[in-house]
Amino acid sequence: MANNSLGVDAARHLQDLLLGTDNVEDFLGRLAEFSAATLSRTTGAEIECGVTLQRRKRTMTVAGSSARAVTLDRIEQTLGDGPCIEALRTRSVVLLADVDADPRWPDYQRQLAANGCRSTLGVPLEIGDDAAAALNFFGADTGLFTDDIIAEAAGFADLAGRALRLAVRLGTFQSRAEDLKSAMEHRTSIDLACGVIMAQNRCSQDQAMAILTRVSSNRNQKLREVAEDVLRHLTSEEVRTHFDA
Repeated sequence: MANNSLGVDAARHLQDLLLGTDNVEDFLGRLAEFSAATLSRTTGAEIECGVTLQRRKRTMTVAGSSARAVTLDRIEQTLGDGPCIEALRTRSVVLLADVDADPRWPDYQRQLAANGCRSTLGVPLEIGDDAAAALNFFGADTGLFTDDIIAEAAGFADLAGRALRLAVRLGTFQSRAEDLKSAMEHRTSIDLACGVIMAQNRCSQDQAMAILTRVSSNRNQKLREVAEDVLRHLTSEEVRTHFDA
């Protein structure tokens, strides 16, 4: 765990970040900036940071404290291996102390060197079984990530992981609420269109739905799109369904 002063300050700042962002992606960007600033102060050197988040059934999300940090993280994802991916896989801290001396990821290390990065530190974040995340710290020199710095980074990551875990949960709830709202709006459009067809054709609801379904198949359109077309013919104005968030 980080020392008391760092832990209290970091926890407060992470809480502010969580309250001040609207979605997970925005939080990841702010987290990368704060993580880079925290380790830069500790090492006395400029440290950049990338954040990688992988959720089930979703593509991997990458954010960074700088454009270069994002680029280096994305290169690693494209190559399919490196310190950050190793940290994600093993859920342990992974140090690449010198891009010229370490034999593990030669292709990625050449890219790091070409972008002015000489060492990296991958630190996993504990956020639950349904997702995995890691901080990827980049240094322009070797010897920056000492044992003390690694311990401090791990302690900070413990705090950051708790905040990210909450951000992911809030994002999941928000996404589910938006999906439900969208589904309800689409269902209402279809029900309204069925009512119109029932009135026009003096038929049952099942028959009206069969007509909508047949038109949908013939036009190769989604059922809700056909329903919206039916409603648009009723008025020159756009027909909308409304649900309060």
